[in-house]
Amino acid sequence: MVGPGSRRSYNASNLALPFLAGALPLGALTLLVPPARAQDSPPPGRDAIALAAGPVAPRSTTGLSWPELTALPPLPSESAPSASAFAMPTADPDAQALLAALPGDGTSNVTASSSTSIGDLAQAAPEAAPPTDPQSPAGDPLSPAGDAPEATPTPAPTPAQPSPSPSLEPQAAQEPKVLISEVVIEGLDGHPEKERLEIAAYAAMSVTPGSEITRSQLRNDLAAVYATGWFADVRIEPEDSPLGVRLKVQVVPNPVLTSISLDPADAEVPKQVVDDTFAPDLGKTLNLNTLQTRMQELQKWYADQGYSLARVTGPGRISPDGNVQLVVRQGTVAGVEVQFVNKEGSTTNDKGQPIRGKTKPWVISREISIKPGQVFNRRNLEEDLKRLYGTGLFADVKVTLRPVADNPGEVTIVLGVVEQSTGSLSGGLGYSQSQGVFGQIQVQDSNLLGRAWDLATSFTYGQFGALADITFTDPWIKGDPFRTAFRLKAFISRDVPQIFQSQDNGSILTATNFYEAPGTSVAYNINALNNPEGKVFGSVQEAQNANSSLSWFDYNGNSVVIQRVGGNLQFVRPLNGGNPYKRVPWSVIVGLSGQQVTPMDFSGRSNPFGIASNNFNFSGSEVPINSVICLAYNCATNNQLFGVRVAATMNNLNDPRNPTQGNFLSVGTEQFFSVGPDSPTFNRMRASYTHYIPVNWLKLYKGCRPKPGETADCKQALAFQVSAGANVGQLPPYEAFCLGGGNSVRGYYDCDLGVGRSFGEATIEYRFPIFSIISGELFIDGGTTFGSQANVPGNPGGLLLKPGQGFSVGTGLIVTTPVGPLRLEVASQDFTGNWRFNLGVGWKF
Repeated sequence: MVGPGSRRSYNASNLALPFLAGALPLGALTLLVPPARAQDSPPPGRDAIALAAGPVAPRSTTGLSWPELTALPPLPSESAPSASAFAMPTADPDAQALLAALPGDGTSNVTASSSTSIGDLAQAAPEAAPPTDPQSPAGDPLSPAGDAPEATPTPAPTPAQPSPSPSLEPQAAQEPKVLISEVVIEGLDGHPEKERLEIAAYAAMSVTPGSEITRSQLRNDLAAVYATGWFADVRIEPEDSPLGVRLKVQVVPNPVLTSISLDPADAEVPKQVVDDTFAPDLGKTLNLNTLQTRMQELQKWYADQGYSLARVTGPGRISPDGNVQLVVRQGTVAGVEVQFVNKEGSTTNDKGQPIRGKTKPWVISREISIKPGQVFNRRNLEEDLKRLYGTGLFADVKVTLRPVADNPGEVTIVLGVVEQSTGSLSGGLGYSQSQGVFGQIQVQDSNLLGRAWDLATSFTYGQFGALADITFTDPWIKGDPFRTAFRLKAFISRDVPQIFQSQDNGSILTATNFYEAPGTSVAYNINALNNPEGKVFGSVQEAQNANSSLSWFDYNGNSVVIQRVGGNLQFVRPLNGGNPYKRVPWSVIVGLSGQQVTPMDFSGRSNPFGIASNNFNFSGSEVPINSVICLAYNCATNNQLFGVRVAATMNNLNDPRNPTQGNFLSVGTEQFFSVGPDSPTFNRMRASYTHYIPVNWLKLYKGCRPKPGETADCKQALAFQVSAGANVGQLPPYEAFCLGGGNSVRGYYDCDLGVGRSFGEATIEYRFPIFSIISGELFIDGGTTFGSQANVPGNPGGLLLKPGQGFSVGTGLIVTTPVGPLRLEVASQDFTGNWRFNLGVGWKF
């Protein structure tokens, strides 16, 4: 029943429903756009507006409900009133009847004009209204003119089934227009930003007083006002007036934004990021468009931090006090699954069975930091893949994210690993100053028993030395949360130490035995006829018995060879605080070593003494007494060295192979303890610091001259290195520090600059690319023994006339090859004109 005191409200998206089939005045229409409040609704915007245009109950508590409206029976068919009827001074009686049912909405005397009544705005089908009561009063108390007859509503007929509704989208060409006399924004009284919101609402509407509009234009304006994002509810109520149609735009503004909360509350995004993102909006009226922008900024933060599955949606809830709750679906990991894949990409063999790899599953899973229940992070996964590749066990790792069917938002990480051959047999030829031309062969398995253990055996034989060793390495002790590595090595080696060699001033050559008589300044060779006794002796003891007042030595004349037999073990632990996946610059090293050192000649015969060959007299029968030195501690035939080493390293270089930025620091000490009469006690300390500064000085390589939009590829750096060390205690001469060579002061041959108890070195180097595989370098090296050569037992450096300090300048080329970078250099000695060419592998540091 529709009677006095009731008001009908209709949804804006359903203006063509059957009960509007009659000619209605505009005052009978209320257009609504309710706000979306679903938990999982999309962010506000045009789509959200479209969703918000669904059916809603009218605000009036006395009006008809939505089911009642849709249940109104069709009116009896009758021809529609003509356009001339709407041009008469008196209102259409059918329209008056419906207007009278709406309290406060009186009839209007429509003036003659070219526009039609709002009844035509509804594009109704021609239906006749029931006749008016002839006994009703003629005047309308709500009409300004007061002379229009009042329409008395006839009781609505018994509800019946509604007839099929006509098309909801009549063609725009058939839509009539009405004249708009006034547009009023209501609902903002007392609001702190009333003027701002009124301006936004007016600016959004295309209709203006004096314009003619259609129903579609009115619906578009309704959507445009809501699309400004300032309002939680928007209704347009048309009313007839003497000058046309008056539009009342009733708005409900959004609350003033006071806070932002997230669901879940423990989302990965820090509270400070949320606060900073919404800081410009706090204390202001909530704008849903701005909210969407802020949500996109949070979404970008998630993407930038690697949370590529995270989605920020909502708002899930907007409270009256201004709290907005956003829903964050972060994307969690249900688990990690490992599959072995063959080279053809299949996970099964010819029999359809899953491929079983050699590697133990725990070797793979321990490299994966992402655990079940954690939020998926692309960066973490990339770091995990780098660690897997870094093991050297896999040729390829394929990643698949498989959604979990029963748990939306969860994924299973599937790793398809392709194992590579880890056993190898290699060999080659090389050259070094200490060993001359040498050959090498090595057998290695870097995945022993599928546990990532590395077992390697190598044998090297050269002109001046040989080495055989076996090394076992566990890169990560199973179950250790600190990622501690372990290495055990056993070896036997023979080499000609450059401590006892000189490029231009002779060498220290072997002597089997030596007797020093008190008060003598020279020693005589028992193998020379022109000694004071005039004969050759079979041994030093025989010569001593013949004349004990003279000093005698048994000259062998071979190069000094040092044989070492022993082993060492060490533990390396990064200071990660128990997080094996945390990349930290600092690591500590603790190790034990033990070896027996024997000075000998090439035949393997023990020779504990050495003679400076450049100090022999012309006949070769005598040398100054200080030219005879002990090659080992205590002049023993062999020494036992047992030491404990502690060291620490700090590495934050940007590239382990060719860094251009960062620092590297290494400090350590090794304490040797005596385990017998021929076992010395001494301490060795050593430190080194390297620093790189990126520069862009020379632009020889095209990557140093990028075009607009291109990324520069120009690895240039100014590199600095400072090293120092000292030995304290009972130092064997073969453990002294050596200066000079390709990895020291490059203008000097190996160990040709000095032999000292202590040393200091410094290098400045400029590195720059020339071609894609060729780089250049300019450098200056300097080194000193700090005057400690004479403090080395026997003073081998002083006997061989090594200067003890010097510098060099030079240049070089580094060529990248499949077997690694090769270094070709030329450097001078103190600007003397003496140049040395050096061939090395890799950069000096």
